[in-house]
Amino acid sequence: MSEITAEMIARGRFKHARSPQRRRLSDRVRETREQLMSAGAGQIVFDLELLRLYAEGRKAALWPQIILCLAVAAMAMVWASPVFVALWLLQALSAVGAAGGGAVRFLYLIARAPVAHPSHPFAIGRDHRAISVKSWQARFVFAEACNGLTWASFALLMTGVADPVAAPWAATFVVVAFMLAAATHTVVTAFVPAAVTAAMVPIALSMLLFMRPVSLHGPVLPLTLLVLGALLYFTALARRIYLSQLDSLAFQAEKDMLIDQLEQARANSDDARRRAEEASLAKSRFLATMSHELRTPLNAILGFSEVMKTELFGSHTVAAYRDYSGDIHASGEHLLTLINEILDLSRVEAGRYELKEEPVHLPGAIEDCRHLLALRARKRGIAVSENVEPDMPRLWADERAVRQIVLNLLTNAIKFTPQGGQISVKVGWTIAGGQYFSVKDTGPGIPDEEIPLIMSSFGRGSVALQNACEGSGLGLPIVKGLVELHGGVFTLRSKLREGTEVVVVFPPERVMNAPPLAAPALRQFRGAA
Repeated sequence: MSEITAEMIARGRFKHARSPQRRRLSDRVRETREQLMSAGAGQIVFDLELLRLYAEGRKAALWPQIILCLAVAAMAMVWASPVFVALWLLQALSAVGAAGGGAVRFLYLIARAPVAHPSHPFAIGRDHRAISVKSWQARFVFAEACNGLTWASFALLMTGVADPVAAPWAATFVVVAFMLAAATHTVVTAFVPAAVTAAMVPIALSMLLFMRPVSLHGPVLPLTLLVLGALLYFTALARRIYLSQLDSLAFQAEKDMLIDQLEQARANSDDARRRAEEASLAKSRFLATMSHELRTPLNAILGFSEVMKTELFGSHTVAAYRDYSGDIHASGEHLLTLINEILDLSRVEAGRYELKEEPVHLPGAIEDCRHLLALRARKRGIAVSENVEPDMPRLWADERAVRQIVLNLLTNAIKFTPQGGQISVKVGWTIAGGQYFSVKDTGPGIPDEEIPLIMSSFGRGSVALQNACEGSGLGLPIVKGLVELHGGVFTLRSKLREGTEVVVVFPPERVMNAPPLAAPALRQFRGAA
């Protein structure tokens, strides 16, 4: 079915109602929320991201730690047995290699994880649900515990040969080595708090065992306190790094979710705009079809009712039939006028109103419209005055549209002006060199809060409703649309119990053979836009 119906638009069942982009964004938002939100506590968790950061840090620190172990082993041979040092070095390299190998394996699994939607043509992201976060976290904690125990065994190795009192230089070397080891472990394991504890506790206990402070006097106790204070500082630093990274990930996640929501909102907005355009197209088609279907029987109704009203083929047997015929004719004309107004408004709103531009004498067009409505004004005892600037050049405009603008404004002024009131029409120049005309009445006025209402389609103010004035509420929207099609400005000013003034301004570029602004004959209407 090629045609778009109102029911299809309301239900969203027309073609391409749900675009692939919108489906893709919906899948992305849902996947992001599932990955970032914890189902248990309802808080954002980043265990996988923290493990990835740990693995990258462990991989980057692999060679520096190997070099540190080699350097420490080479220096330890000065005081300890080379055999024991070689055994410790083998143990240290094994622990460092095992930790680094696990980190490399973890990064490989993350990089090789399957895409989230392999069958989707727009697959985004990867599915990491197959990776057990708790299992890898336990592996990393165990690896760091092995590293901590390795350095603890080094303290035991140096206990007999690097006495803090008998061999102060050896003891200083051990302290420096442990500080370097603690610093590297702090930077690497900061993203996994359990790994920090697993590495630091063996190092701290081994340092206490190595220093063995037995007296409050001498350099041993202060040095021991300095070492323990440094270890506590490294632990606190690791905690601070972890919290900072956690906050950074939280902010990043919130930003990503906000971006996804904005993309979703933009997709919804684009979809709503497209639906509105299709609804407007359906409305235009409906109005075009209904105008043809309604005008055909209306022409017959108007024609036959006029024949019956004028008794062209003979007088009615019952005199009331003539009155009924007149009512039918008047109702048909009112309905035809309403249909024409609806069609004009729909063409203006859709941008399909084509201006047939030609030279138009604005004062002459206003004078013709005033004569057409003079009889209606006299019946209500309303005086209509004109104030026209002399020597007004012609406008390059659509004469039919200009006349419709003037007729609608004068009709409204006559309709809402009480008997014995006055209507003044002014035509002149604007300060920018354009032309304007204004229609001012002495009617009841319009409340400020009702001005947006009467400027909307089918909007009617409280005065019109109270006085039961005829009208569809389309006159002012049509006028505003026609003025804007000419590039002009429509202004409505009103005060309660004082009256209403409507000003229509045509831009200078539509004035033909306009005199220069400095000419003495040029008068300025400073109230016009």
